[in-house]
Amino acid sequence: MIVTFCGHARFKGSVEYEQKILSFLKETVADREADFYLGGYGDFDRFAYGCCKAYKKTHPKVSLVFVTPYRESEYLKHRFDNENAPYDLILYPELENKPKRYAITYRNRYMVEVADYIIAYVTHDWGGAYATYQHAKKKGKTVFNLAKFEK
Repeated sequence: MIVTFCGHARFKGSVEYEQKILSFLKETVADREADFYLGGYGDFDRFAYGCCKAYKKTHPKVSLVFVTPYRESEYLKHRFDNENAPYDLILYPELENKPKRYAITYRNRYMVEVADYIIAYVTHDWGGAYATYQHAKKKGKTVFNLAKFEK
């Protein structure tokens, strides 16, 4: 099972949002094996990472996966190749043939396409988070939007 996240770069986390994410994960993932695909950019991504890390403390069958949009992020493997690594795995979805300036967009599409569930924070109808949210809806993915935004 793969769970991924999409949300606006500007985001103010709260205990309420954390509880909603953790409840969703408890109901959906429970004690099964799962990969949490994380983007690592922006406030919502950092918040999602914190929630996933907290969930992992009591559910050891889950993995935190950083999905990098840039191949040259290979140097990050050295940073993550130790027992204190923030992620269990770094994944690069082979985007060499895509324009570098759109790498994050294509990475986000990839994450949606391979995910079983998407946890989102989308409040308005513009920007990268909204485009990713729309792509998930088009693909018929199960999207849990913390903001309850529908468009």
